[in-house]
Amino acid sequence: MAEAQIEGPDGPIEAWVATPAVGEGPWPGVLLVVDAIGLRPQIHVMADRFASWGYTVLAPNVFHHFGTAAETSPEGDLREPGAREAFFEQAMPRVHALTPELSRPDTALFLDVLQARDDVADGPVGVVGYCMGARIALRAAGDHPGRVSVAAGFHGGGLVDDTEESPHLSLRTARATVLLRHADDDPSMPSEHQESIAELAAASGVVLDQAVYPGAPHGFTMADTSMYDAVAAQRHEDELREHLASVLG
Repeated sequence: MAEAQIEGPDGPIEAWVATPAVGEGPWPGVLLVVDAIGLRPQIHVMADRFASWGYTVLAPNVFHHFGTAAETSPEGDLREPGAREAFFEQAMPRVHALTPELSRPDTALFLDVLQARDDVADGPVGVVGYCMGARIALRAAGDHPGRVSVAAGFHGGGLVDDTEESPHLSLRTARATVLLRHADDDPSMPSEHQESIAELAAASGVVLDQAVYPGAPHGFTMADTSMYDAVAAQRHEDELREHLASVLG
């Protein structure tokens, strides 16, 4: 578990790399795509936990176009009343500015770096995204069908829109199994969008496992925010671990 740097076309990109504490690699690779709150200690903890299941996990700063991990992550405690909402007022412009034109080349680079590591086994990898990171995970599966065998998204938002860049349209070319777990009563992921995902997955021959966690708020996995739900977070870990193991081994 350590900080790392990725050589990007515009300079170094910060990342966190985690590997199992015991055993010898190489291990299957997992790309962890952060939520809108950025690359921070909570993501380090999650990457380390996933690595303990038997994976090499790479979590890059997807917001590197807009600043360092420290500059794009909160300074205060997002568990305090109103703190999360205040942070998102300045974070959402970054999220909207992270267009597919920016994120798609980055995703290809991150996959290159992950799969080139000596401690990553040959073969396809998994991509796991949170919040807006779920959009990137779906696009990764569609853009790189031979390289991504698992795409997972938790409390994702904006997975369906009325443009040709809609993330769910990546299911047309994806060959990964897709695991999606949604927050309950989430305006960014209404039931009709879930239906659109299910219909396109079925038409495209994509194996989809999609469900809603009753009572879980958007952001339920993140223990460093006021939206954390311990029961839903543990369920997400259990189901993600089982799914990764069933596909990546």
